[in-house]
Amino acid sequence: MATIKVWFEQTPLRPKVSTLMIFVSVLVAILIKHQPQLLSWAINYPKSWIIPFSKELSIFIKWLLKEADLGFFTFKELTRAFGSMLDAPTLFLKSLLVTGFKFENDVEILLQIPPLSWLGVTVILVMLGSKLGNRKLTAFILLSFLYVAFIGLWESTMLTLASIIVAVLFGIILGVLLGVAAFKSAVMDRILTPTFDFMQTMPVFAYLVPALMMFGYGPAAAMMVTLIYAMPPMARVTKLSLMQVNNETVDFGRMAGCSAKQLTWKVMIPSIRPRLMVGVNQVIMLTLNMVIIASLIGAGGLGFDVWASLKSLRIGQGAEAGIAITLVAIVLDRISQEYASRRTVHIDHIPSFYEKYRLLILIALIAIGTTLLGQWYPVISQVPDDWTFSTGKFWDNIIDWININGYVYIDAFRRFFFIYLLKPSKAFMLGLPWLGTVFVIAAIGYHLGGLRLAFLSAVLISFIAAVGLWEKAMISVYLVGVCVFLASAIGIPIGIISAQNERVYRVVQVIIDTLQTLPSFVYLIPVIMLFGIGEFSAMVAVVMYAVVPAIRYTTHGIRQVPDHFIEASRAMGCTRLQILKRVQLPLALPDIMLGVNQTLMMGLSMLVITALVGTRDLGQETLIALSKVDPGRGITAGICVAFIAITADRLINAWATKHKKELGLDA
Repeated sequence: MATIKVWFEQTPLRPKVSTLMIFVSVLVAILIKHQPQLLSWAINYPKSWIIPFSKELSIFIKWLLKEADLGFFTFKELTRAFGSMLDAPTLFLKSLLVTGFKFENDVEILLQIPPLSWLGVTVILVMLGSKLGNRKLTAFILLSFLYVAFIGLWESTMLTLASIIVAVLFGIILGVLLGVAAFKSAVMDRILTPTFDFMQTMPVFAYLVPALMMFGYGPAAAMMVTLIYAMPPMARVTKLSLMQVNNETVDFGRMAGCSAKQLTWKVMIPSIRPRLMVGVNQVIMLTLNMVIIASLIGAGGLGFDVWASLKSLRIGQGAEAGIAITLVAIVLDRISQEYASRRTVHIDHIPSFYEKYRLLILIALIAIGTTLLGQWYPVISQVPDDWTFSTGKFWDNIIDWININGYVYIDAFRRFFFIYLLKPSKAFMLGLPWLGTVFVIAAIGYHLGGLRLAFLSAVLISFIAAVGLWEKAMISVYLVGVCVFLASAIGIPIGIISAQNERVYRVVQVIIDTLQTLPSFVYLIPVIMLFGIGEFSAMVAVVMYAVVPAIRYTTHGIRQVPDHFIEASRAMGCTRLQILKRVQLPLALPDIMLGVNQTLMMGLSMLVITALVGTRDLGQETLIALSKVDPGRGITAGICVAFIAITADRLINAWATKHKKELGLDA
């Protein structure tokens, strides 16, 4: 049987057979749709067939937390103890930056140490930017922290910074360790790869309830939720970077007598430091993207300010906090990039203690000095209230002006998309028979990747029907599908233009870098005020959030086309348009499709957030689970989202790999 399977997979007839299978599966789906009386069970999944997966999962989680005994302690005691360990560094930084340290007994306060002054923190960060040798970065850091100080958001910013620093450090350390484990062990790699897929594709709200039940309301639960979302890219980058280490570097380490442990940590890891900074950058960005969701379970800070403004529709104040989050994100991103680009400087002599730790000594002197001066001059320790200002009214007035003067055009725009795009797309997806859809997806999987991909796709999609969430899943797919189509229609042309024009490229990079740093919740603030609630508002927010990968990957793909292909085309007399159409776009198509894939992933990650504006999809299911403290229901909906994402990811990557092979490129 194995021999027959291998022969069938390799035979030249397979492409024709797989194409025929797609055609037949589509015909079967149409037949099922038009025979509702004979095949009603194949159109709508029978309720009697539904597996009570979410109910059983809730029962198991509650048993785990209430009754599971590990011998010396219960499972709940273990998680709470672990949570206390995670709380400690965050609480320390919170005391250092915001509340200060207080040592007291039952009778009196023995010692009280104030927090670092706003001026001291600003000077230290500006000094770090100056140390990196980038004047523009130094000026940007100064302006950013002056903004948060004088806008009245210093305390919130420091709370956010405290939680971010700890989460990023834990994310980097854990990511590197898991990446090394995946690199060294094929078994660990097979376990961790699908685990990371789940961690990144499952909506965050799906595991908020289990996190709260295990770790309680506070920084620990927020930390765990953030790590689940932000850590996987670090592990993936570490593994891929280690796989690409030059063989000469490894041979040199072995010749020097390094053990396996020394070879990994003293030779290979230092050699991939610039590549690891890509993972560090992703951890920082994803952590900042989580600040609003983390604030819902005890993290506080700027995320809570945005959430409170969104609930009360105070758009101006929400915009101020959103801008502050963006500025912090850009500062951390630029500092990490500058650090990654630095080269190690060789010093001929052994540095003295002062030379070696000069920067740390200077930071300590500034921190202590400004904190002490702040006791005599309060303006140094805290920005006076009469020095602060607010731009809230400015943003509110802009929104009001747009609503008053542009309502007719906004309403016409919304109606057009709803009537001619959203409504028919939704009707089409809801009308698909579940069994026919499974057949078609399995046939496409076989065409692109063989029996294994066909089986995986069929099982994952069938699970959605089996747990009774087919209708909500189809609403999710329809909404995300429309958003991906629009984001690609906007992003790919911009990426093409950006790749052809250096000046446009520089401008576009600044814009998309800024869009990438904005937390997803921030996009809801102007959207709700301009378009109200509903699926159209959700569509606009998702497109704004997910358009960045379509632009970035298209630009990258076209700019990476080898020069000799371009020169050969010019020598044959091709015009610039012909080169783009017949050379650059075909060769860049795999990268463009990977950008579409990332757009799809980001769109799916917005599902829960769009549920806040009235959508009735899998995102809404996770919100209901959160409100009813039903962990099984939320996790089941999250698993369905993850299965949709994993199926789409595998199909698109299989297509990209196949297309690269057809073009003669490395897969």
